Amino acid sequence: MARTAVIAGTATAVSGGMQGRQQARAQASANQQAAAQQATQSHADIDQMQQQVAQLQTEQAATAAAPSTTPQDDMLTQLAKLGQMNQAGLIDDAEFAAAKAKLLGI
Repeated sequence: MARTAVIAGTATAVSGGMQGRQQARAQASANQQAAAQQATQSHADIDQMQQQVAQLQTEQAATAAAPSTTPQDDMLTQLAKLGQMNQAGLIDDAEFAAAKAKLLGI
C-alpha cells in the first residue's frame, strides 16, 4: 500500500507539473500575442502620425510658396498708380507712356 501511495503521489506531482507547464506556455503565448498586437497598434499610430506630419509640411510649403500677390495684380496696381499720377498732373503723358512701357517690358 505504501508503494501504491508513493506511485499515486508521484503521478499526481508529475501531472500537476505538466499542467503547470501547459498553463505557463499558454500564458506565454497569450503574452506574446498581446505584445504583437500592441506593437502592431504602435506601428499604426506611428504611421498615422507620420502621415499627419507630411500633410502639415505640404500645407506649410504651399502657404510659404504662394506669393501674397500675383505679379499680374502687382502690375495692375502699379499701372493704376501711374494713371492716377497722370490724371493728377504729377507726370505728363510722355512720362506716363515711358513708365507704362517700362512696366510692361515693351
